Amino acid sequence: MSAAPLRLGLAGLGTVGIGVVKIVQAHADLIAARAGRPVTITAVSARDRTKNRDADLSGYAWETDPVALATREDIDVFVEVMGGHEGAAKHATETALLSGKHVVTANKALLAHHGQALAEAAEREGLALRFEAAVAGGIPVIKALTEGLAGNRMKRVMGVMNGSCNYILTRMQAENLPYETVFEEARQLGYLEADPNLDVGGIDAGHKLSLLASIAFGTKVAFDAVELEGIGNVSIDDIRLAEDMGYRIKLLGVAQMTGRGLEQRMTPCLVPADSPLGQLQGGTNMVVLEGDQVGQIVLRGPGAGMGPTASAVMADVIDIARGARLPTFGQPAATLTAAQPARAATPAPYYLRMTLLDKPGALAKIATCLGDAGVSIDQMRQYGHQGANAPVLIVTHKAAPDDLAHAMTRFAATGVLVGQPVAIRIEEV
Repeated sequence: MSAAPLRLGLAGLGTVGIGVVKIVQAHADLIAARAGRPVTITAVSARDRTKNRDADLSGYAWETDPVALATREDIDVFVEVMGGHEGAAKHATETALLSGKHVVTANKALLAHHGQALAEAAEREGLALRFEAAVAGGIPVIKALTEGLAGNRMKRVMGVMNGSCNYILTRMQAENLPYETVFEEARQLGYLEADPNLDVGGIDAGHKLSLLASIAFGTKVAFDAVELEGIGNVSIDDIRLAEDMGYRIKLLGVAQMTGRGLEQRMTPCLVPADSPLGQLQGGTNMVVLEGDQVGQIVLRGPGAGMGPTASAVMADVIDIARGARLPTFGQPAATLTAAQPARAATPAPYYLRMTLLDKPGALAKIATCLGDAGVSIDQMRQYGHQGANAPVLIVTHKAAPDDLAHAMTRFAATGVLVGQPVAIRIEEV
């Protein structure tokens, strides 16, 4: 064992930062044995030194400015768990790399927006930039892609990557509660970001998907090309009717390389209720990786929280202590290509919900619109009348998104549609 410890500078003393402190303090001997050298915290940084954080920080030097922490001569690794893709987090991370420090971060937004430039800076200096904690909490999905599946050409990456959204959707389904009620419940429980749209708008999960896509397909991170749709428009009617047809609704991320370019979408989808994704409950995350040699790998676990996220941070720290210097995104940043962004064109079945006027030939007109656009019907159900209106549910066979969109534009001209129809993609898993 090397006598020289690996010295950490910890920027951010929120939930994850304190989790890192507790692991370093509680598992010092175990970490040293596995890393081949001791791992210690030298200095920390946070705005308020007087705040009670339920941890002994008395043995650490204190910096109120994370940029000052990044330049200290007595740290080897800058651990950034502050959050935010601009401002202090970005400046401090850039400064750490310029100062010859390795970086471990849990900041998915920072890497989704600036990952290419940061990776190039790290690799130019022979430094490690690691981010296992930025994607899916305690699930070691970055290590799986960059190491365990490195011999595979990846075909598809998909998963449920935001525990708050999964909590809301599964709670709506289990208790037959409307979205607004469960959203407020999640907010009161502290499950949502200060800006809830980062969660329910799909932005947080979209950041994570763009990072996984970069590793899986050897491309530069392209968060701006991710198709984003949150869960705010998912109604309890959709959840109940989808369940009646054997499906569950999830905020599902899917990335795949096609002949047209790289598809990346984070949108509500239906998945079979008896599939691993369909069975996923509460705040748990699940990532599905498909390689040409290994087939399908399913990784499931806690996607957030003090212990799981700090565990992922420490996995990266221990790799650095062991001397691991893998490229940030699995291959040298200079070799990553700028993928052609592609809107989803892969055919898939669709769930359609609409309300029609209760008059002869109404349903036939809708079926004709679908048929003329090349969309065939797999299942169709008509539910109890609501006055002069008739709720209808249709599940199509596989259809190209453009064909379905063409059919739906023709619905309005039939004169039998009441309100706006709902269309949700069904993902085969």
